[in-house]
Amino acid sequence: MQAESHAQALTETRLAHETHRLATGLLVDAAGRTTVPRQALARLRDFIVANLRHHHETEDAWLWPLVVAAAPDTKGALDELSEEHDRLDSALDRLAAVDLTGTEEPGGEPTGGESVSGEGTGGESVSGDRRHALREAAVAVRDSVRDHLTHEEPVLFPALRHITPTQWEEFAQRVIASTPPVAGHLMIGFLDEAGTPAEVESMLVHMPAPAKAALPALRGQAAAELRALRGDGS
Repeated sequence: MQAESHAQALTETRLAHETHRLATGLLVDAAGRTTVPRQALARLRDFIVANLRHHHETEDAWLWPLVVAAAPDTKGALDELSEEHDRLDSALDRLAAVDLTGTEEPGGEPTGGESVSGEGTGGESVSGDRRHALREAAVAVRDSVRDHLTHEEPVLFPALRHITPTQWEEFAQRVIASTPPVAGHLMIGFLDEAGTPAEVESMLVHMPAPAKAALPALRGQAAAELRALRGDGS
């Protein structure tokens, strides 16, 4: 049973990490593509900021204490990973500060436009200066995430064997219940790309029934938005 729990914890953690790699890499690429609509860029940016913060906050607050209680010798390494989380926060602050609320006139004055929270993939384009600022901030986040996961996974993956099945299930349910409701369709889309159907199904098993019922619609929305972000067909 413990081995089974370790396998599930590894799968869920690996998929979560892969979504971060996929999302941050895509934002860098999309920010450099002038055909990508502003709203799609803004949703991906907001998704990354909200979910990366949530991910490392849940690790610091809930997962690390479980691991340290069972394996005290991991404390030093986990403390170093938490310090990296703090540095990642600074990069996320910079990314979140890029103004994507509207386009600019040639003279630099912002214009009105569609809300960033709109549900379609359309919307105005982003001015050159803002797109450049977005891409620079996105590169910093992507590189920080890649470096951090390179440090974290050799520590965390073996440490997960110290977590009992009950502890992991409770942790996973707390994570799902507290996940920010920001562009949730993108989470489904990235998970589908990161894992096999069986792995994704096992990770989503604790989703509330209404959310499960919405999965086909979320997958369709994600597919359309990811095509727009990747410039497919443009």
